[in-house]
This record gives sequence, C-alpha cells and structure tokens, in this order.
Amino acid sequence: MTSRYRAAVIGLGRMGSTFDDEIDQGGSVFLPYCHAPSYHAAPDVDLVAGADPHDEQRAIFGKRWGIEDGHLYADYRDMLERESIDLVSVCTTARLRAQIVQDAAWAGAKAIWAEKPIAFSLAEADAMVRTCAEHGAALAINCARRWNPFFSRAKSLIEEGELGEIVQVTGYGHCDLSHNGSHLIDIVRYMAGGNVDWVYGEMESDEAAADEKDLRGNGYLAFDNGVRAYIRGMNCGSANWEIDVVGTEGRFRSYANGQDVELTKQHPGGPRGRGVPARIPFPWPARYPAMGLTIVADLISAIENGHPPKCSGVDGREALEVAIALRESHRRGGQKVQLPLADRDLRILSVETYQDSVPARVRRLRG
Repeated sequence: MTSRYRAAVIGLGRMGSTFDDEIDQGGSVFLPYCHAPSYHAAPDVDLVAGADPHDEQRAIFGKRWGIEDGHLYADYRDMLERESIDLVSVCTTARLRAQIVQDAAWAGAKAIWAEKPIAFSLAEADAMVRTCAEHGAALAINCARRWNPFFSRAKSLIEEGELGEIVQVTGYGHCDLSHNGSHLIDIVRYMAGGNVDWVYGEMESDEAAADEKDLRGNGYLAFDNGVRAYIRGMNCGSANWEIDVVGTEGRFRSYANGQDVELTKQHPGGPRGRGVPARIPFPWPARYPAMGLTIVADLISAIENGHPPKCSGVDGREALEVAIALRESHRRGGQKVQLPLADRDLRILSVETYQDSVPARVRRLRG
C-alpha cells in the first residue's frame, strides 16, 4: 500500500498559498505551482496544517484549503510540536528561513521544501544543510526551473551526449543576485554541471557592492569540468530570462522565461566543411506536468529512495555562494575569487526582506 504523507506550510502568503490564483494565462508555469495547491492536488498527500503570525493570512489559507482553525497556528513551533508532519514547506521571508528549516528537521520532518534564497549568509546555509543531513530530512530549495519539463529534457540531452561536450552556458535575467538571481545562477549551474571553481564579478556600482543589500551584477564562472559560464543580472534588454547552452555538437536555447526553446545540431557542410548549425525539433513532452506536483513527487522519492531532491540544500547554498563571490570580486577590484569562500559570515540581504514586516501578498495588493 502506498504511504500517505502529511504536509504543512509555514508562511501562508503568495508562494505558500495564493500565487496560483494570480495566474491567468499559460507560459512556463504549469499549475499547481506553489506549495499549498501542490500538496492539495498531490496524490498520497494530505495538507493538514499551516502557520503564519498574521491573522488574515491564516484565515485566507484555512478557507481556501479547508483547514480548520485548530490546525492553524500563529507560531510555527506550536505546529511542529502538536502536528505529526512529514512534508514541511517554509515560505517565510529569508530573514527567518534558516532557523525554521532547522527547527523542522529537529521536529522530525522527512522532507522540507523551502523557498529561495536559502538564507542570508553562508554560515546559515551551512547550518541548514548540516542539520538536515544529521536528522535525515531531505532539503529542497525552490529554484523551480530544475523541475521544468523543458530544462529537464535539455539536461537529459546533455547527459546523453546529444550536444557533444558543453563548452559555454550563458544566462540572462534582470534580477537581484540573491533573490531571483538564485533562479538564474542555479539553472546555469544545472546546465553546466560540475562545481564552480572561481569567478570574476562586476556589480551595478561600487556603492552597491560595498553594502550587504541585494544587488544586480554580471559574472564569469569557471567550472571544474571545463565549462565556462556568463551570467548577466543587469539590464538584459530583449534577452531577459534566456538560457543558452553551447556544445561542440549542438546548442539549446530557452527564450522568454521558458516559453519557447530552440535546439540546433551541427550537420555536415558549410564553408570548408566545418559544419552547419541546423534547427531540429525539440522533443516536447507528451504532457506538461504541473511543476508543483513534480516537486512533491521528487520530495517523496527522496524520502523513499534516499537521493537528494533535484535542487537540494547544497544547490541552494552554492547559488548563494556564487552570488556572494561575484560581489566579493567587485569589492576586490575585479580580482579572481576562488570557491569555496573562507569567510562563511559573508551575506546578502535578499531584496524580498526589505519590507517583510508586511506580508508580500498585502504589499502587492497595495501596488
């Protein structure tokens, strides 16, 4: 008999509960996408509780997902103590995320699905990864492009050698390096494979680089498998949110934030017989799986089969470390910065937290 898993959400705002209700057209996001609706729709999962310090958030969550008041908590610690929970989502501000993830692991959660960025500092991220490993909790960070069917298929093509040897990955995404830069850095890492050895970084200004606040910047990444990558977080013009993977035998490009893709392969011919890039059909999936259901299935598989989630706590930490290293390179006058960084107290204060005393859902409604 298939086990049933009990799920709960901490942080009952947009990504925890209501984001899907804002989506009114197709694109690269396939619903259900965010945490509560994904648990609600997943087979073999029961959404049983939620926690949030804001009364209105709890009320909306309870009504939307049919959770009785007795299973809605102002303090997440009370929920972890009183409820028996297998799957815990942490959708709070990054200011609180490190402690909550560790508390969930100590409370016996089997898997934790946390929003990005993983934390403010490398020390916090180290503690999260270590605590989850010590307590057997699978930790996933919601850099969701890894679970997107287009990127997943492209990764399979790379691993099958269809593009030859990967030599370059370029990511364009107008974003702050810690907040949505988590997505950009992570998908570049996913496509490149391997680990980042060293970086060069250029930030939007000397003043921004001197601060701990989130910031925009560009960077050059050198991977230990020989792949080189370029990330542009500054204004990308008409190339916003594109990923370009270049191999010796082919190329994969994702346009318009994953809404279109292009696959080319080298064919014989051309000047001096050096080959001609010819576009070929991309192997589209027969069905477009909901990304949230794919993530939940991956979490359950991680529990039952002992593998890390597709975007693990280690992956989330690596994305943060690359962002910090790029900023450190600028601080040092454009010097090469080796990874891992020795100073684990270095941090970036994610832009999502600047007004986090007010829920993001409320800030959005206010315009």
